[in-house]
Amino acid sequence: MKNLIMDSMAMNRSIQRIAYEIIEKNKGTENLIIVGVVRRGENIAQRLAEKISQLEKTVDVYSIDITNFRDDNKEKNLVENYKINIPIDDKKIIIVDDVFHTGRTIRAALDAICTSGRPRNVQLATLIDRGHREFPIRPDYVGKNLPTSLDENVIVHIKEIDGEDEVYIEK
Repeated sequence: MKNLIMDSMAMNRSIQRIAYEIIEKNKGTENLIIVGVVRRGENIAQRLAEKISQLEKTVDVYSIDITNFRDDNKEKNLVENYKINIPIDDKKIIIVDDVFHTGRTIRAALDAICTSGRPRNVQLATLIDRGHREFPIRPDYVGKNLPTSLDENVIVHIKEIDGEDEVYIEK
């Protein structure tokens, strides 16, 4: 069973609202960097940066692959020598992901970011917050809070990858 939660217009409105919130909380875009978690987070990050640049000055956008930092990755052979090529020292970093669930993906993203320097602060933006935290991590910017049961899956489709924009729940 598949229940539509957000269509493309609702996704666009959420990203627009998050862009305004980021600008307001950070008093502009100075020293701001947006980092999208590969795969769909990077597309949402790019859209978010485009919205912000329509309102303020352009912000840098980067992608981050957290595969080698995941705690369920038994073959962490690259972590010791892994550095991301993002100038993060004394920057305000906004990590962007599509769905926030347990916090493990963001924990891995924080580990990856901190291997390459010391940001001024790190904030989190997510399109969907579905709950069920396993780490004391909470998003600063949320498109939609969506309480779910553990047997439900939240599926995000992004036009750039899936050909359409939509979010739905399936059992």
